[in-house]
Amino acid sequence: MPKAKKTTPADGRKAVDAHLKALPKDSRAALDRLREDIKAAAPGAEETIAWRMPAFRQGKVLVCYAAFRNHCRLFPMGARQLREFAVPLMDFTLTKGSIHFTRAHPLPSTLVRRIVRSRLADIEVQQTRTSR
Repeated sequence: MPKAKKTTPADGRKAVDAHLKALPKDSRAALDRLREDIKAAAPGAEETIAWRMPAFRQGKVLVCYAAFRNHCRLFPMGARQLREFAVPLMDFTLTKGSIHFTRAHPLPSTLVRRIVRSRLADIEVQQTRTSR
C-alpha cells in the first residue's frame, strides 16, 4: 500500500489561500481579516483545511471559519467559548457551535484574539490531562 504524502505547513497555507481565492470578494475580505486576527493570537498554529473549511491547528483543531451565502462564521470548536464570551457576542447570531458575522459587521479583532487564546488554553489543559 502506498504511503500517504506528508503535508507541510506550507501545503496548508496554500490550500487555505486557494480556498479563499475562490470566494466572492466581500466574503474573502471578511475572512482574510479574521485569518490575520487568528494568526496574531496563535502564531504557532498551522493552517489547514478541516471539514472542507479553512482552519488552524495546534495539537488539535483550534478554530475553523467559513463563508456562506449571506454571512461568515467562526467555529471556535468548543461551546465553552460561546458561553464565556456571550456578553461581547450579544450583537452577533450564535448557533450551538458558531458565531455569525458579516463584512459590514465583523467580529472585533480584540474579541477574536481573546476567543482564540481561550481555545488555546482549553487545548493545553486537555493535552496536559491526556499526557498524565
